[in-house]
Amino acid sequence: MGKQAESPAARFGFSTGQVVQEFGWGEDVDDTLRADIEALVGGELVDEDYDDVTDGVIAWWRDDDGDLTDLLVDVLTVLDDGGLIWLLTPKPGRDGHVAHDEIQEAATTAGLHATSTFAVAPDWSATKLAYRGRGR
Repeated sequence: MGKQAESPAARFGFSTGQVVQEFGWGEDVDDTLRADIEALVGGELVDEDYDDVTDGVIAWWRDDDGDLTDLLVDVLTVLDDGGLIWLLTPKPGRDGHVAHDEIQEAATTAGLHATSTFAVAPDWSATKLAYRGRGR
């Protein structure tokens, strides 16, 4: 499928024409990953001030960024039904690492659950957050 399919950004599931909103940008984010996502969707990521519905979210989050549950609730207010949510956190051993149980607890409180986590950049892991089902 070519080079783009092999990139970590391709695993996010975004597609051309989607609007992806970015939360938590900082000097420490991975610019290569951001550029790969922008290439996938064919446009720039929109920032936290964007005031329309989005198709997906990437949220950079560090341990000292505040209340993760609050961020996730904010994310849900702008996301289209079925939109993709990816939480990017520093890998274990890196400054700002967030424990998986903390991610799961915040996600559960916000009505979500963590479904998968993988390394997405040299210093960052990505965790997919999905809507909790009503039993299966």
